[in-house]
Amino acid sequence: MAEKVPIMLGGTDYTQIFIAVFVIVITLVLFALYKRRKASRQGILLTGICDTGKTLIFSQLIHNKHIQTHTSIKENIANFANNNEVLRIIDIPGHERLRDKFFEQYKDITKGIVYVVDSNTITQDIRDAAEFLYNILVDPVILKNKPNLLILCNKQDFTFSKGGSAVKAIFEKELNTLRITKSSQLESVDPKAKRAALLGDPDEDFDFAGLPIKVDIAESYAFHKNGSVDIEGLKKWLARL
Repeated sequence: MAEKVPIMLGGTDYTQIFIAVFVIVITLVLFALYKRRKASRQGILLTGICDTGKTLIFSQLIHNKHIQTHTSIKENIANFANNNEVLRIIDIPGHERLRDKFFEQYKDITKGIVYVVDSNTITQDIRDAAEFLYNILVDPVILKNKPNLLILCNKQDFTFSKGGSAVKAIFEKELNTLRITKSSQLESVDPKAKRAALLGDPDEDFDFAGLPIKVDIAESYAFHKNGSVDIEGLKKWLARL
């Protein structure tokens, strides 16, 4: 049987040229898909438990005005110009029967998560607030996409509100306890889920610095009785995205 040889015209090996062109096309296609996927994640979730002031923060950020708010039963969505890009701000309800549903709906497009905390009542609310935050942190989509996280310590205008450092310490202590409980529950069910539940180094006390996502802390108040507002920490964090 005659041996097959590559087609040669004028000393040119067209097989090699075809392979080179094919590799370039595939690279361009993959790069375009990556850019498209990255661009599709422009959502910023305003989340947290009930009565933390999320909707008022949303109104101040988007409309620069104070509104009377009630417990939300649906999301609020608006565009926010941020440097040379447009972010999609999504304020999701904090009610325990609704928040998981809306989080599931929008987590795939999330570039950043703003976890709003009522600094005035965090000591009483810490169990619920920590459990919801824990569920966010161990979510497979969040672990894969690694959106930035801001813990926004709201209602700083109250006299006995906890500052950012105190809120961080309260969360770390509660999450340390919570991850031990959760990992024990998952140990006999799913080893992978158990590892995710550990949230950081299991041999060390829980620390936000040990997470695979970047966590920042900021303080705010969306309305003071004298009419003042302070959401500059949130705006600076958005600008850094």
